[in-house]
Amino acid sequence: MSAKGIITLLLLLGFWIVSFIHLQVFADFIIDKILNLEQGEHMTESIRFFIFETPKVLLLLVLIIFIVGIIRSYFSPEKTRKALEGKPLFTGNLMASILGIVTPFCSCSAIPLFLGFVEAGIPIGVTFSFLIAAPMINEVALVLLAGLFGWKVALIYISTGLIIATFSGYILEKLKLQKYVADWVFQIQSNQESVRNEKLNFEQRIHSGFESVREIVRKIWIYIVVGIAIGAGVHGYIPDDYLADVLGSQNWYSVLLAIVVGIPLYSNAAGIVPIVSVLIEKGVSLGTALAFMMSVIGLSLPEMIILKKVLKWQLISIFIAVVAIGIVLVGYVFNMIII
Repeated sequence: MSAKGIITLLLLLGFWIVSFIHLQVFADFIIDKILNLEQGEHMTESIRFFIFETPKVLLLLVLIIFIVGIIRSYFSPEKTRKALEGKPLFTGNLMASILGIVTPFCSCSAIPLFLGFVEAGIPIGVTFSFLIAAPMINEVALVLLAGLFGWKVALIYISTGLIIATFSGYILEKLKLQKYVADWVFQIQSNQESVRNEKLNFEQRIHSGFESVREIVRKIWIYIVVGIAIGAGVHGYIPDDYLADVLGSQNWYSVLLAIVVGIPLYSNAAGIVPIVSVLIEKGVSLGTALAFMMSVIGLSLPEMIILKKVLKWQLISIFIAVVAIGIVLVGYVFNMIII
């Protein structure tokens, strides 16, 4: 990497650090000096929350997506498929769940990935482990959770997400549900064309990191702004004890209610984590909040509709049921063990 490139990178890092450290000062200056809003008012605190959290989340996202973009330059969907070929069932499920974290994925790529895995002879259950983990456990979820709740909650979310993805895929494979995959999927002949593995130097991988930032932030910034705006409204206007009474751990139905509400919604981690942050702040128990988040991200309704092109409704229904049961268990367990 050239000296100019290194200097530019260091200057950008310094700008990031200075900006992040002074976010609260910036938010207070806007509220108290420029807008001259009265402290303690509902609208004032909502706006303060929005002005502080929006740049905070965006700065965290830029840094982590840049780092993960460099890591992802070492991976590709083809390499992922090859890594999973021939692995024993449970080992394959676990590896697929872990690879889902670092492999580029979105709902629109669900069908090509599914077909590619089937062509490579990877079991259906292993494929589902990947499809569950990839949208649910990614760098966006990690950075948002770590930034808003701390690394303890982020690691809890990632570990439970891996458990759900691994065991859900394992159960789906044991149920032998291949007959509910669209018939034409198995008729596709494997494409044996060799894939060129291009060697990248470090400067090219740095460029890949910047490209990841540009591409991903461009796609999800609106979700972040909308999610934080909703969170700001909840933060400023909903009484602290209201959500705690409805979705607190003392109510046996809180986890079930959170999942029922979450499944029909459509959002990604960028949009839902700020809302979950405010729910916890308002007294919603951690297990219930995590269950809500997992149901929104892991059981995305648009993704289910897309997968209908390659799966029959029986398999989609069983898939939703198995994952939902896993999320319910996670919610209740964490409500019991975390005070």
